[in-house]
Amino acid sequence: MTFSGAKLALFLGQKIVVILRDDKPDIPYPGHWDLPGGGREQEESPEVCALRETEEEIGLKLAPSDLVWSRRYKRPRGYVWFFISHQPAGLVSDIRLGSEGQRWALMDPREYCAHPLSVPHFAEQLSSYLSEARA
Repeated sequence: MTFSGAKLALFLGQKIVVILRDDKPDIPYPGHWDLPGGGREQEESPEVCALRETEEEIGLKLAPSDLVWSRRYKRPRGYVWFFISHQPAGLVSDIRLGSEGQRWALMDPREYCAHPLSVPHFAEQLSSYLSEARA
């Protein structure tokens, strides 16, 4: 089974970048807090997918070496990759919201995991990372 997309939990300092999804009934999780990332294009790798989507959605260009943790998990349309990157808090001034989403924000990662409007499977993946990072 091939992968269908990739997501990135991008830490800027101690917080993560989240995007409030558009409130359209024809998309998954309308009006929920999402993470940068999305669907695979052509034959791109999971890393390239996550980095391209991050640049498109919030204007930050990161390198593959900036990805410090990853996991693959199964979803109905194939595998999805989940990546972590830790960057300086100062990058917040470079964020520019792309054409998707209502707005972006910084959120405490534990708050995201418990938030009623976080995308549940991304909250689970982030929670797994936080548990491993604590150990």
